[in-house]
Amino acid sequence: MSAAWTLRRAGMSQRRLLSSAHKQSPLLNIAPRVREALRNGEPVVALESTIISHGMPYPQNVETAREVEQIVTASGSTPATIALIDGRIHVGLSDGDLLRLGNGRETVVKASRRDMAAVLSQRLLGATTVSGTMLAAHMTGISVFATGGIGGVHRGAENTMDVSADLTELGRTPVAVVCAGAKSILDLPKTLEYLETQGVPVVTFGDSSEFPAFFSRYSGLQAPWKLQRAEQVAQLLKTSAELGLQNGVVVAVPIPEEHAKASVDIEQAIEAALRESERLGVKGKEATPFLLKRVVERTGGASLLANIALVKNNARVASQIAVSLASMGGSRAFSTSAPPLPQTRTDQPLLVIGCAAMDITSRVDLNQSA
Repeated sequence: MSAAWTLRRAGMSQRRLLSSAHKQSPLLNIAPRVREALRNGEPVVALESTIISHGMPYPQNVETAREVEQIVTASGSTPATIALIDGRIHVGLSDGDLLRLGNGRETVVKASRRDMAAVLSQRLLGATTVSGTMLAAHMTGISVFATGGIGGVHRGAENTMDVSADLTELGRTPVAVVCAGAKSILDLPKTLEYLETQGVPVVTFGDSSEFPAFFSRYSGLQAPWKLQRAEQVAQLLKTSAELGLQNGVVVAVPIPEEHAKASVDIEQAIEAALRESERLGVKGKEATPFLLKRVVERTGGASLLANIALVKNNARVASQIAVSLASMGGSRAFSTSAPPLPQTRTDQPLLVIGCAAMDITSRVDLNQSA
């Protein structure tokens, strides 16, 4: 057996070893177009599915999901909408999947990290929240995720302890979440304080350092950081990966100016909806869908149009960031900054070249004089 052949064989074994160390969960069902993009180091943007099942009425929900995917594609990235279907985490959905989530003919479970194992094991139809989507994106190796707004600390949380799992997920899962800030039905000062405690960078994108409040460009609160270009955000993500940090990043993008004009009316509708939810005792994960539905009704659909506009804008920005990150060679670096250690293989022959071992045992005799 020649030395050259031996070294080539050792190299192949090394590649197999490294590949086996990065095997993905058997519960992942990655669409071929998404898998190919990831394999080639091309930009991919994750998209959540709760916005389809619980965030908007049919048919606007499905139409918006299609249009958002088109925007991501037109901006240079591959869209990967995520949902739980038939016991698998589907990363990249078909049009039939979007319809199934959005047409209201089946019960769809709103699934965060807490719910994913139960939904998958019972083979239920599940729509992933920000938390659930971040987890699935990280498992897949997707670094950038676009959504409408993140969850946060609910008003009155000092009594109810109602804090969204999105915030804790941001503290432990390295995925960048591009959003229009936190939903304005929440306690925004406490939400920012909680993110600080979790070590999550909050970055406003654009000319203003003011943290956006979903339907409104302004909250009266300053974000810790402001970046104006997609390349700057991508560099931040790449540096975070190089530091080995395991937290996410909030990239807060203000709603486009032309769609923010109805924000005063929307805020009034939100206050009225909050009072109604308190009177009816609507709490937990049902609170946000209830409030958003009531706000749409009270504003005559103006809030729905604003919601659609900001989601599309976030998708466009997220795709730009993903493209910049890929150009730096870090399209997967942020979400896989701490790869698992290779496992020891015992099924390969061991070849030792030019090595000798000698065991020496020594004993001190205390009876001998120095």
